[in-house]
Amino acid sequence: MRGRSAELAGQSRRASRSIPAETRKGLVVFEAENIRDWIGLPVVDPGDDRIGTLESVYYDTATSEPSFASVTTGMIGFQRLTFVPLAEATVSPKHLKVAFDKKLVKDAPTIPTDGELEAVTEPTLFEHYNLPYQTGSNGERRLGRR
Repeated sequence: MRGRSAELAGQSRRASRSIPAETRKGLVVFEAENIRDWIGLPVVDPGDDRIGTLESVYYDTATSEPSFASVTTGMIGFQRLTFVPLAEATVSPKHLKVAFDKKLVKDAPTIPTDGELEAVTEPTLFEHYNLPYQTGSNGERRLGRR
């Protein structure tokens, strides 16, 4: 029984990281530093179908808000990084749930696991999710990895 108590205490500490910083218009909003705590955990779609594993977070260079997640997908030896928007994403102690269906995410532009998202790919990525794309006022890229 002692082991179970320690396990529950550990879950409670992990769960406290998932409590959103604030809620705006009914949508869960999380602090950027909190989302980094979830790197390496499963990413699931609205139906709880596993998409892959959270690899990193890309931020909107204009607002410094988390904008996209890169998710490791595929079988070992054939893995790629797939991008999914973090708009309306929610976190729980077990996973990051995104607002987009697994099939749509799997069809999104990908890069090799050791690659970088090229600036020329950004418009295609936004278009895939029917999101508006606009570069910065000086033509700088929209997404940056931290």
